[in-house]
Amino acid sequence: MIRPLELFVGLRYVRARRRDHFISFISLVSIIGISLGIAALITVLSVMNGFGKELRARILGVASHITVTDIDGRLTDWRTVATRTHANPHVLGDAPYVLGQAMLARGRAVSGAIVRGVLPEEERKVSEIGDKMVEGSLAALKPGDFGVVVGSALAWKLDLTLGSPVSIVVPQAQATPAGLLPRFKRFTVVGIFRIDMFEYDSGMVLVHLDDAAKLYQLPANSVTGLRLKIDAIDDAPAVAEQLSISLGPEFRARDWTREHANFFRALKMEKTVMFVILLLIVTVAMFNLISTLVVIVTEKQSDIAILRTLGLKPRSVMGVFIVQGALIGFVGTLMGTAFGVLLAYNVETLVRLLEQLFHTSFLASDVYLISELPSDVHWSDVALIAGSSFALALLATIYPAWRASKIQPAVALRYE
Repeated sequence: MIRPLELFVGLRYVRARRRDHFISFISLVSIIGISLGIAALITVLSVMNGFGKELRARILGVASHITVTDIDGRLTDWRTVATRTHANPHVLGDAPYVLGQAMLARGRAVSGAIVRGVLPEEERKVSEIGDKMVEGSLAALKPGDFGVVVGSALAWKLDLTLGSPVSIVVPQAQATPAGLLPRFKRFTVVGIFRIDMFEYDSGMVLVHLDDAAKLYQLPANSVTGLRLKIDAIDDAPAVAEQLSISLGPEFRARDWTREHANFFRALKMEKTVMFVILLLIVTVAMFNLISTLVVIVTEKQSDIAILRTLGLKPRSVMGVFIVQGALIGFVGTLMGTAFGVLLAYNVETLVRLLEQLFHTSFLASDVYLISELPSDVHWSDVALIAGSSFALALLATIYPAWRASKIQPAVALRYE
């Protein structure tokens, strides 16, 4: 147990006298090393949180928070189901959809794609595609006109512009005098969207719900399912479970965490690995703290011997240097946490200033998916980093303090 005596002597040793400037300098170096390691760890994890948040927002701007279908993979009366889902207070909007695979062809150029049949007026309630249009509009999809809205990457690949004809071939055969042939229908491009997610920009097209039903030969009033938007996306698993119970066993409610589980699991694993790697930087700083305390113990051997002759016990000697190491670790942790949080909150501004200063672009929009450096500070991460760093600082004091407690007064004062 650390008593006032150990605390007083430990704090006194931190403040070096005139002839001990070297000890003061290496203590300062230890504090700076710990601070920089913690600041780097907080900043990098905050940027990773920002990237994850941005990617999640873009994915959920197109994908649904929750999807409701029946056990056969389609809904025969989606309006009744929509009414029942609105009984849940967390549901903000719903939209029916028809989903199928197809191949788009124009001339000799072909490309596979996912066809989603939508109602333009309802789709705006659950997705942001209507706000991501670069040409045309989602409202241009009219029943019976067989218009199609394509992604920007797919439009570039097939050389499509507004008004361009494109054939959609579906993997369903039809009998003809020439044998079984795949079914296809010619559509006209009425809009081009850009999500900045290659998966969607190159592999998804939107058509009107009625046209998609005809294309895939669905029965009247039948759709693939119902897409729902809820008030809190993190509560999607719980809301999906509530809907499954309220709708009954003949329906299935699937949330976004299950549909994109591998992607978000990979992001979480990457963040964990990065945390461990960057924590090694803090660990290296702790070795510097050990070296500092070992030097201090060596310099203070005569002082320790005199204290021992005055009756100070070995465990009290350990307490003195534990206090000193803990103080250095605490100051370094406090400074690093403050600097890291300040940097994380202003990293976008700092990067913008550096780009202007060096006349360059670190994240070019034509190369990278996200052209800015987003940052999202999680205080749970900050607390974990600060707590882990301070615990490492306390651990680093054990060996030097133990070594100080083993100093024998007679040996240390032999040549004094």
